[in-house]
Amino acid sequence: MATGTVGEVVKLCGKLGIIGFGGPASHIAMLEDEAVARRKWLSREHFLDLVGATNLIPGPNSTEMMIHIGYQRAGWPGLIAAGISFVLPAVFLSTLIAWVYVKFGALPAVQPFLAGVKPAVLAVILGALWRLGQTASKPKEAARTRIALAIVGIAVAVAVYFGAPVIWSLIAGGLLGMLALRSLSGWSGAAALLALPDSGGALPWAGPSPASALKWAALLAAAAVPAFTLGALGLFFLKVGSVLYGSGYVLVAFLEGDLVHEYGWLTQQQLLDAIAIGQFTPGPVLSTAAFIGYVLAGIPGAAISAAAIFAPSFVFVAILNPIVPRLRRSAWMGAFLDAVNVSAVGLMAAVLVRLTGDIVTAWPAAVIALLAAAAVLRWRVTSAWVVIGGALLGWPLSLLG
Repeated sequence: MATGTVGEVVKLCGKLGIIGFGGPASHIAMLEDEAVARRKWLSREHFLDLVGATNLIPGPNSTEMMIHIGYQRAGWPGLIAAGISFVLPAVFLSTLIAWVYVKFGALPAVQPFLAGVKPAVLAVILGALWRLGQTASKPKEAARTRIALAIVGIAVAVAVYFGAPVIWSLIAGGLLGMLALRSLSGWSGAAALLALPDSGGALPWAGPSPASALKWAALLAAAAVPAFTLGALGLFFLKVGSVLYGSGYVLVAFLEGDLVHEYGWLTQQQLLDAIAIGQFTPGPVLSTAAFIGYVLAGIPGAAISAAAIFAPSFVFVAILNPIVPRLRRSAWMGAFLDAVNVSAVGLMAAVLVRLTGDIVTAWPAAVIALLAAAAVLRWRVTSAWVVIGGALLGWPLSLLG
């Protein structure tokens, strides 16, 4: 039941869209800190359920989590406002940088700024990982339940760290964890798997059938684009937003395979520059679509590309959000959510370890990371000030390093 206002949703998601450096793990960590730990808009358990479920659907996870929170707080208007306010700063900044790029043929130099932001973001992720990990491990449950969940989370973290596909790791962790938890509590038969309260014994589904959805996804994926038009550009990014799983690296594969090699709309150098934009702008990485759209077709291209790539996320969340509480009330599906939740925490841990290895390569980054970790864990400084502090330290320390 929505208990808040659209204004407070816009204020929070807009702020996170402006300071949200570091990718999905960082965005979700900031959202947990702001919406759960500070504002108490929803319980940490329900937040984890949404994280776990969101990891199982296509689209940008952090954007979809913002949309979930908007819907929880302010209903349908909040759903729309949360997504737009989170995405808009990144789209605007990417379009502005694209204008500079087209006019002057070069990207702005912001590396010293990022030198401080990136290690600070590690501390934000660590803080969320600590809090969500405590919730996902079910501290009030029996010791054997906690051990089973810990094994699942560690196994998923190791698998993802060494290159296993994210989606299959989460599904495997969910299914194996569900079986383990139900065996520990004593199951009443596999027929109960989909027997949800008030659902007639079947999974509630508010949208088209899975077969129909797959059919349309296949048609989108197979759509041929013989020549560049705004419609073709929008269709391409609609396809990407509908079927994209995984990190920004998966987005790069789509862009290189289609826009560079198959369609010939972009050069390899333009693609590399577009990827760089996604790395040093805040907010969702998919805002790169606005940069590409502007390079190809100016303001109309940027608007169509951004709208198309993010539109499916609103649809997916609108379908998924009402289902999650009903899944939680089922013994089998509740166990599946518990296992997926701890798997999602394992995924965050793998991302944190990988990012730490990539970012903390010199003493200035290590100093900022340690100071930021102390600020987050010891003094509970908000993520916004941690990011700003990291940026301010980044300039001088990058010169010394």
